[in-house]
Amino acid sequence: MSSEKNAEMTAEKKQDEITVVHLMRHGEVHNPEGVLYGRRAGYHLSDLGRRMADRVAEHLAGRDITHVVASPLERAQETATPIAKTHGLDLATDERLIEAANVFEGKTFGVGDGALKKPANWKYLTNPFRPSWGEPYVEQVVRMMRALDAAKDAARGHEAVCVSHQLPIWIVRSFVERRRLWHDPRKRECTLASLTTFTYRGDKIVSVGYSEPARDLVPTHLLAGAKPVKGGAKAFGA
Repeated sequence: MSSEKNAEMTAEKKQDEITVVHLMRHGEVHNPEGVLYGRRAGYHLSDLGRRMADRVAEHLAGRDITHVVASPLERAQETATPIAKTHGLDLATDERLIEAANVFEGKTFGVGDGALKKPANWKYLTNPFRPSWGEPYVEQVVRMMRALDAAKDAARGHEAVCVSHQLPIWIVRSFVERRRLWHDPRKRECTLASLTTFTYRGDKIVSVGYSEPARDLVPTHLLAGAKPVKGGAKAFGA
């Protein structure tokens, strides 16, 4: 068989390969002051958050995971560590998986008792479509898609886990599922330690799924109004 024919067959096989990338939100964080910690250093998983991380590691133990990568923030690194250890892998770091930047980092956030009561902060609330208080949604899509593609390439034909943060995960999922990027934060389907799963055929995303392996560990008030997730995936046409 000629080298050209071999190259063609290899290219065809590559485009038919199935690769799965699980985009995971970190577990619960120890945050007694109730501040918006954002990208600030020093915020670690709580004891419950570590239990969540262990639960997801157990859930994924039988999967064909060959690559584990996380945001550089402590809570993401600590969430990813048990998954990497379970599969005997080194934990990689990707800056593109980091939390979205926000001008209210380090502050409590509320109308009557937080940053919103100060008129000086109102200028940051003028444009919810961009949004005006932090990293533009479009920029989040760009970096998160690049991080997903890098994980897909690193685990081609197998599975990868990327640990990130709620807003970037929800924004990139909204983009892939062709929804508007501006949204009501209370309606994000991205609870603590959840998995948003992207399935690739070759280099194209063909379905998106969502699951909550640690749902029973999530504090009830964070699940208010939410329905239990049944699993499954949303498929996309060719």
